[in-house]
Amino acid sequence: MEYSPKVIISLFCCYMLILHITSSTLALKDCEFPAIFNFGDSNSDTGGLAASLLLTPTTPYGETYFHMPVGRLSDGRLIIDFLAKSLGHPYLSAYLDSLGTNFSHGANFATAASTIRLPDLILPAGQFSPFYLDIQYMQFLQLKSRSQLIRHRGEVFASLMPKEEYFSKALYTFDIGQNDLSEGFTRGNMTIQEVNASVTDIITGFSTYIKMNMDPQYGAICCLPYIVADFPSAQKDEIGCAKAYNEVAQHFNHELKLAIVQLRKDFPLAAFTNVDVYYVKYSLFKEPEKYGFELPLVACCGYGGKYNYNNTAR
Repeated sequence: MEYSPKVIISLFCCYMLILHITSSTLALKDCEFPAIFNFGDSNSDTGGLAASLLLTPTTPYGETYFHMPVGRLSDGRLIIDFLAKSLGHPYLSAYLDSLGTNFSHGANFATAASTIRLPDLILPAGQFSPFYLDIQYMQFLQLKSRSQLIRHRGEVFASLMPKEEYFSKALYTFDIGQNDLSEGFTRGNMTIQEVNASVTDIITGFSTYIKMNMDPQYGAICCLPYIVADFPSAQKDEIGCAKAYNEVAQHFNHELKLAIVQLRKDFPLAAFTNVDVYYVKYSLFKEPEKYGFELPLVACCGYGGKYNYNNTAR
């Protein structure tokens, strides 16, 4: 991608990282982004996986805002939805959705269960998305080139494509990484030590994508029901999270911080801001009442067991 040399990466909210490429002088009035391009997993998937593999979410997904399932693995809106609204844009259309899509203000390449690296067990036979980060980036490049051909053609779809200058002025958001480690945890053939050892390779390989305007973070997923339920013998910390598994997440974030330090050296004209997402997410489990939650370790709409979660229930 051809952009100006100044890069700013900052956190908008809980675990979504935002990236803007601009000139060396940044003023508040410059924060009027004409488009958003999002990469990620289920945390920001607005319908990509549902459209591509016919894995349409069913009730209760979507019930609190859309009042029906709309491709999001949430009962309401996602952070990317609130971000788009705050910028005065419509919700991002999934790149893989062919029905009623509008890319005039950006596109969403995220699909649920996506990873940074190519996963071993992909849907439908496995549990991870075939649209891992490299594929999402290829889709972005395809949109960038083909959208301009459509605009130049000037037919009915021209107005649904982003303008060429939007790509250099857009906001790039990125939320991915947790499934790379959970793949190792849930595959059954990797120990915690082996998953921990894989972190360096993930970060090293991903540095290329950071240079392409992306930045990952990893949250406290080992407080989530599917981890604490599937690994009942795992040692728990003082709030009930799987301690050793969360330590892997912390190691991931530590390696990421070191990588960003190196990127600052490699690109002295760029400004990289890294936010500790692990701390933000962990606080939700540690002080649930403060944020309006009662049972932070229990799945909201699952089935059976201590954590209301059963991976065989559908």
